[in-house]
Amino acid sequence: MKDLKSNVRIVVADDHGIVRMGLIQTIKRLMPDAVITEVEDYKSLYKIIQNEALDMAITDVNMPNGTVQDAIDYIKIHKPELRILIFSSQDEEMYGMRYLKMGAGGYLSKQSSTAEIEAALTAMLTKGRYVSDKVKEAMFLESLTGAAKTSPFEALSDRELQIANKLAEGLPLKEISNQLNLHSSTISTYKNRLFEKLQIRSVPELVEILRIYNQ
Repeated sequence: MKDLKSNVRIVVADDHGIVRMGLIQTIKRLMPDAVITEVEDYKSLYKIIQNEALDMAITDVNMPNGTVQDAIDYIKIHKPELRILIFSSQDEEMYGMRYLKMGAGGYLSKQSSTAEIEAALTAMLTKGRYVSDKVKEAMFLESLTGAAKTSPFEALSDRELQIANKLAEGLPLKEISNQLNLHSSTISTYKNRLFEKLQIRSVPELVEILRIYNQ
């Protein structure tokens, strides 16, 4: 069992500086001796994982230079003992199980209270797993009905979901291409594919669907 009084080493990965700062300040209040590193994209996350001894990686799902599934797979191969906590603003009941099934140890909503963050950190560091009450309820309902709460985004691949969120942020295809190191034509293909799957014709429609399912 991890001693929470020891110098726990954590990497916080998020492409928004204000989010990293807020989470790091919260962690420091809860665990003053924690040694925290911050990165803003997947490439930097891989480098930190390779070069530093870490107890836990707390990562957003939409960052440049990769996908969350690639990151989880990378960690499972190279540092299987590293605990993975997904930190996202996506709908907890809808996407929490998705990331647990991918191999993450836990899912924490960005709307979580300090008490919930403390519970997640404690559970991850002592047990290697954290499941919130909302996710537990979703898992229970799935076990009863045999079907999880449905979302049109369930049909999207991880890359399509990543691009959908970047389009919703108002980023042009060229900028998304630069961030993800993919050709603009490839981004355009992904865009057309996800529009077809979601049965929409415009980015405003995409934003509205995201608002409904990720609020």
